[in-house]
Amino acid sequence: MRGVVIINKFWVWAQDADTGERVLYLDGIIAADSWFADDVTPAAFKTELFSGSGDVTIFLNSPGGDFIAASQIYTMLMDYRGHVTVKIDGIAASAASVVAMAGTNVLMSPTATMMIHDPSTIAIGDSEEMRKAMDMLSEIKEAIINSYELKTGLSRAKLSHMMTAETWMNAKKAVELNFADGILEDEKQRALSDTYVFSRRAVTNSLINKLQMKVKAQTGTPIESLEKRLFLISH
Repeated sequence: MRGVVIINKFWVWAQDADTGERVLYLDGIIAADSWFADDVTPAAFKTELFSGSGDVTIFLNSPGGDFIAASQIYTMLMDYRGHVTVKIDGIAASAASVVAMAGTNVLMSPTATMMIHDPSTIAIGDSEEMRKAMDMLSEIKEAIINSYELKTGLSRAKLSHMMTAETWMNAKKAVELNFADGILEDEKQRALSDTYVFSRRAVTNSLINKLQMKVKAQTGTPIESLEKRLFLISH
């Protein structure tokens, strides 16, 4: 259909209906084709990011993609004045793990994974071209380590070894190594648990009060003994 421009983006903006907080979904491959095409550019992403203010929550699920595109997203998020929470709900691998490092708070689903590895490329040419490609990959690796080092505080040597070994991390491992700050919790279950604990305490206190009133009215089993029995029953 003429006059219709199809914009191919790997990000979607939304807004939380309850809190009004800005929400960014980065889902799929961080692609150089859509990033650098005429219809979608780094400037477009930056315009959308800085068109609003306040805190931003990013839902990240990506196997990675183009490092340069990921680097630009990382830099823009680091430059953003609001608080950036990254929630990894699927996978943050390769270049996507670099984007995750821009979060002031990085949380992972209990079932999510993160993967870091050495950068790779395709090179064609003579031995000199191969050496240039190897030098380029070495510098890109150092740039990636910069982002990991700032977030985790791990040594560059350890991070380099982890990348060469292609390290996969579940949520607990990522938190242990400081690639993530915490694990996403089920707020509904926690609320129910808190309610249950409060209710049990309230019932116990109510029964104790009734027993104390009854003891005042008649002689019988000492109140201390009744309270001890009630404590054992409630637990």
